[in-house]
Amino acid sequence: MLYNIKETIKHSSRAKEIDINNIAMGLAFTDHMFICDFENGQWNNPRIEPMELIPTHPAAMALHYGQAIFEGLKATLGKENTPLLFRPDQNAKRLNFSADRMGMPAFPEDLFVEGLKRLVAIEKDWIPTHDGSALYLRPFMYADEAFIGMRAATKYKFIIFASPSGPFFSKPIKLWAETQYIRAANGGTGEAKAAGNYAAAIRPTEIAKAKGYDQVLWLDARDFEYVQEVGTMNIFFKIAGKFITPNLGGSVLNGITRLSVIDLLRDKGFEVTERPVSMKEIVEAFENGTLEEAFGAGTAVSIAPVEEIGYKDIKITFPVDAPVGKEIKATMDGIKTQKIEDKFGWIVEVDSTVKA
Repeated sequence: MLYNIKETIKHSSRAKEIDINNIAMGLAFTDHMFICDFENGQWNNPRIEPMELIPTHPAAMALHYGQAIFEGLKATLGKENTPLLFRPDQNAKRLNFSADRMGMPAFPEDLFVEGLKRLVAIEKDWIPTHDGSALYLRPFMYADEAFIGMRAATKYKFIIFASPSGPFFSKPIKLWAETQYIRAANGGTGEAKAAGNYAAAIRPTEIAKAKGYDQVLWLDARDFEYVQEVGTMNIFFKIAGKFITPNLGGSVLNGITRLSVIDLLRDKGFEVTERPVSMKEIVEAFENGTLEEAFGAGTAVSIAPVEEIGYKDIKITFPVDAPVGKEIKATMDGIKTQKIEDKFGWIVEVDSTVKA
């Protein structure tokens, strides 16, 4: 379907005023944003406008009842400086999965991808060129109706903005296995990228950091025994030459990087199993010498090797060098910059010469 996306473009860009190759994620934002409004039962007026503050009523329902979801993906540069997107169709599908769980309207998946492509085409100069850097894209949806009452809103906004970012972690990470607080429970919103999931994680993460760890290793809500996720990442373990990762099961986010890592590992000849992973199993593998490697996988971090897991009074350590994780990261980064053949069909090229 063809959409009439109105574009209001600034005559000058701030991209040259910022060292986009040396900046942490989320500190600088590009010149424009994509916006679309939901009202009277349908999405209306898709547009790209200069980045600015958004007028919001104090009674906007997202502020009171938490109807807010988001996605995250990155734009990179490929051959001949062509802007590239990595599996944006999967982000569109996951956004709508989250929307359904949170009682929000679905957003047209083709408009989701088209909005990303048009915004990236305009903001091409903001895409970093250094290895490990990219233009982070944040699509999100929130309830914009001014109403106080417990029901689904009738008005929503869908917005995409962008932020140049360097590598998230520059060294292997340390994890704290949390046995008091929980991230998600079956039947909850753990499978959705709901804003409230991350709000609930902030306090436990600060506690973990105060102990010298980088992120929380979340465990199941009933027994605090089975591994779920790491901070904002999925996690993989290599035990006796084989990889395992927690199955989705209702409380684990269906990470797009996770899906891609599974495909890459299998393509490289590794056995990968998706199933419940217990801390007992991890501890036993550490003690008998078969725990070989662990790494987190997510959009913001790509691949983050794990150096240590603190669990109760045990310190589970890993070799500093995570060879398979490094290989997977190199392969994925190569695909995202067209230095390695994309035999999976993951990359979507953006025609930055087309202007509306």
